Amino acid sequence: MNKIKILWVDDEIDLLKPHILFLEKKNYEVTTCNNGRDAIDIFSEHNFDVVFLDENMPGISGLETLSEIKEKKSSVPVIMITKSEEEFIMEEAIGSKIADYLIKPVNPNQILLSLKKNLDHSRLVSEKTTLDYQKEFRKIALDMSMANSYEDWVELYKKLLFWEIELENTKDSNLLSILESQKQEANSQFGKFIERNYEDWFQPKAERPIQSHTLFRELVVPEIVKKEKPVLFIVVDNLRYDQWKVIENTVNNYYKLEKEIPYYAILPTATQYARNAIFSGLLPLEMEKQFPQFWKNDVDEGGKNNFEGEFLTAHLKRLGLNIKQEYFKITNLASGKKLADNFKTLKDHQLVSIVYNFVDMLSHAKTEMDVVKELASDDKAYRSLTLSWFKNSPLLEIIQQAQKLGFKLIITTDHGTINVKNPSKVIGDKNTSLNLRYKTGRSLSYEDKDVYAVKNPKDIGLPSINMTSSYIFAKNDLFLAYVNNYNHYVSYYRNTYQHGGISLEEMIVPFLVFNPR
Repeated sequence: MNKIKILWVDDEIDLLKPHILFLEKKNYEVTTCNNGRDAIDIFSEHNFDVVFLDENMPGISGLETLSEIKEKKSSVPVIMITKSEEEFIMEEAIGSKIADYLIKPVNPNQILLSLKKNLDHSRLVSEKTTLDYQKEFRKIALDMSMANSYEDWVELYKKLLFWEIELENTKDSNLLSILESQKQEANSQFGKFIERNYEDWFQPKAERPIQSHTLFRELVVPEIVKKEKPVLFIVVDNLRYDQWKVIENTVNNYYKLEKEIPYYAILPTATQYARNAIFSGLLPLEMEKQFPQFWKNDVDEGGKNNFEGEFLTAHLKRLGLNIKQEYFKITNLASGKKLADNFKTLKDHQLVSIVYNFVDMLSHAKTEMDVVKELASDDKAYRSLTLSWFKNSPLLEIIQQAQKLGFKLIITTDHGTINVKNPSKVIGDKNTSLNLRYKTGRSLSYEDKDVYAVKNPKDIGLPSINMTSSYIFAKNDLFLAYVNNYNHYVSYYRNTYQHGGISLEEMIVPFLVFNPR
């Protein structure tokens, strides 16, 4: 194994001999130097893994030396060691992207810890993560067997996501495969849980989770009526919980999380049902009856989500909230930029609601475009692509503007999405809906074990296309494929992101409330 090479620069280097001997016994190779100018020359001529740099030296200072070293090879970590505890030196050093900052006198173990942190960090974290998950594996399996309430499933799903994100940076592919198996088993059990309990949630006085149609009234309205701050309510279409987790740190630069309340998207976990339910405060069957001019069923011509603003206005009126509010739907870069540029004009509004459509477009693009299939080939890549988009999006600019204006921030979504892997054959007539994760229509023929079938749609608040219509919802990672042209259909849609059915990823989604920093 190659030795780690250290360049140690200090004008009192002779006094550090015990430290150097300690490191050499630990199999580190140490090159010494007593001034910044020589250090820059040595650094230019040789390859080092890390630099220890004294801040206070005659000639050019440690900060000046740091600047030149970073200019030559910015990737080499520099650990600054100084007698000074002056804040401006610390700030300047940190601003110059030092790897660590140690105050003299330092002991050998401090030096060793800093080396481990900066050079062995990823390996040590990976090994610790692997051990921790191995310990947790049995507990997750036990929790899965015991889960019998909607709260239990929320906690189990969040735990699985935590380990998925933790393990994705380890090199142990076997553990990732084990976790993937646990997720598949969890989705299988979750499907059975939903099949047993979902209809009961629509009974009067039922013990039920917060769902799409109750979300606004139960969680958004209390923030509005406090009247402490104006409220920015953002619904990012199709945002899974794991995607939220990877953009969370970016939002935290501007906002402090006040509360996190996962909720359950209604079935079908599709935009026209779940998102319209959020803004209207009604179940789809109620929307169809009360707003026939706005509601469209699956087989109807025309856009299914063109009236969220009208649904919201009617909802606020029904709740007796006479407030200054505005609704925006962002479906492209230009409209996002325009809203970001003009956001300050909304400072006197009590509620600003935004639907942001990028993630939904990303999932559809993965189905249709080969380049996106490669960029989002699995869940890890899908999360990475989401983070890259968010950091460079007008949505982040809007959030920054809202923070400056003192808005309270609420972020949520209408449903999640799942990477579908396996087909399940279904037969229906020409009026059957086209969605891959659910179907509605007459005379549906399907594999019983693969779906949750609802013969009476009104029992779960859904409209019927005709008198004998039923609904089926795909479970696990299945997608519903017609028998006609089956092989082409399967190869085209396998390993794409779809929604509408029953899975932890589609149904358990985030609701988050923030205060500006």
